[in-house]
Amino acid sequence: MRKPALYSRTARARPGAGGAPVPTDSGGETPAGETAVRPGGRQRLRAGLARAAINPRVMWAALALLAALLLATSLQQGAMGAKALTQKDIDAAVLRTLTTQTLPSAAAKAAEIIRPSVVRVMSFAKNAKGEEEEQGVGTGVVIVDKGIILTNLHVVQGAETLKLTFSDGSESAASVVGAQPENDLAVLQAHTIPDDLAAATMRSTADLLPGDQVVAVGFPFGIGPSVSAGVVSGLGRSFQSPEGEQEIGNLIQFDAAANPGNSGGPLVTMGGEVVGVVTGILNPTSHRTFVGIGFAVPIESAASAAGLPPF
Repeated sequence: MRKPALYSRTARARPGAGGAPVPTDSGGETPAGETAVRPGGRQRLRAGLARAAINPRVMWAALALLAALLLATSLQQGAMGAKALTQKDIDAAVLRTLTTQTLPSAAAKAAEIIRPSVVRVMSFAKNAKGEEEEQGVGTGVVIVDKGIILTNLHVVQGAETLKLTFSDGSESAASVVGAQPENDLAVLQAHTIPDDLAAATMRSTADLLPGDQVVAVGFPFGIGPSVSAGVVSGLGRSFQSPEGEQEIGNLIQFDAAANPGNSGGPLVTMGGEVVGVVTGILNPTSHRTFVGIGFAVPIESAASAAGLPPF
């Protein structure tokens, strides 16, 4: 039985009477009343343990090292009565393991979470000779695991045939089953889906702030899936593409690199949760290349295009 659309209930800790959040090395926030972890002593160890908790390989390596150290100590004690293993010895062993491991960045972890839900969208139309040829390429994101996919309307508009490529390399034809022209959104239904198709988790933009880190995943110029990272630059922006007369409002402005082909792809948090659908880039010249300003439709509008319930 397939699952419904996934919504995140993650809430941001807001600054309150207890004081402003303290930034940490991981990009998160330290709750009011707690002290940010700084290099040195057991605080470094605890920070390392927190990072290791999301990397099973590091944790298992640390446990293996500890097990070996404990075994060696026990043998020494049984053979010649050597002194017992101390907490300081354990701390030093774990810290040594953690400091020699390379941990993935927050952006890399976010990209890995969203990757199974990102699809390549290719549109085809017949030319003057009646032959079918590629019209364009864009990106889509799976929001329901029965094959419901969000993308931009301009990616599929005018196409006679649509072809999807999933993260596992499998392909499928698709049909447009819904549209929200005022937000340049289209809803696709894949005709054939992988057995293990994963739907993205959507997160409300209610607590999204300028400066929050985000990742854009898509197929710029058909290359991909490609990952770019940046921050939310602003909220409530308006944008009118050079090709269209319609102005789209209430957009998320971001500075993660996006180019033609990224359209319809997900804009995600460091937790891999979708907060928007990339829809356009601003360039004061006639060139359709990125100069640092991209726009995404908030996921609330995007989800409503598919008839999904609000957050």
